[in-house]
Amino acid sequence: MLQQYSKQQIATAIAVLFHSIGLAGILFYDAALFASLTPMNLLLSAGLLIYTQKEKNSHFFLFVAVCYVVGYLVEYLGVNHQLLFGEYRYLPAMGWQWKNVPLVIGVNWFIMMYCCGVTIQHFLNFMWNKLKDEDEPRRANVGFFAIIIDGALLATFFDWIMEPIAVKLGYWQWLGDGSIPMFNYACWFVISALLMLLFRLLSFPKQNQFAVNLLLIQFMFFLILRTVL
Repeated sequence: MLQQYSKQQIATAIAVLFHSIGLAGILFYDAALFASLTPMNLLLSAGLLIYTQKEKNSHFFLFVAVCYVVGYLVEYLGVNHQLLFGEYRYLPAMGWQWKNVPLVIGVNWFIMMYCCGVTIQHFLNFMWNKLKDEDEPRRANVGFFAIIIDGALLATFFDWIMEPIAVKLGYWQWLGDGSIPMFNYACWFVISALLMLLFRLLSFPKQNQFAVNLLLIQFMFFLILRTVL
């Protein structure tokens, strides 16, 4: 029976189901319990992204690996040496930690970078289809920088939506007066732009409708929580 549905449709249905259960559990049952399931949800989301990726070549897995390693390292520098983001610490809701950093945090960086990159690419493809052939040179130049800048802006905007809710759910805690520093968003933009550059340079298929769907699902998840909590 599942054969009549595409990978994109199956993955989207699973993502909607799990995020809906998580949203209901946080709002109406036990917020701490469902927040503690976040690592499982991140692993599931990453698995679905890999499942729906077309032509999983070496460049794609290199991107996955670099996002994970860079994501973990920048968080290590942030938590232990306050070199990035600001003064903060991770709490138990994010799962097992090594050197005070959750092992799953690199997975989150991969999800964000991949979904934001694919979403911007999806938007550019839509716009490019409306241009004439003589616009091809300009299209190539604009596309290169749009992926990097717009992808980084989108990732930073998502972090802005998520930050207050992550604190309330016990994912991490900002030290000092507890306010979220602007330095955090500046670091998010710079690091995201570097990873978006890698996304642009590596040669692997960048058309994955589920990645766009997942980003929208997560946006709605945190936006509803930010509005209600």
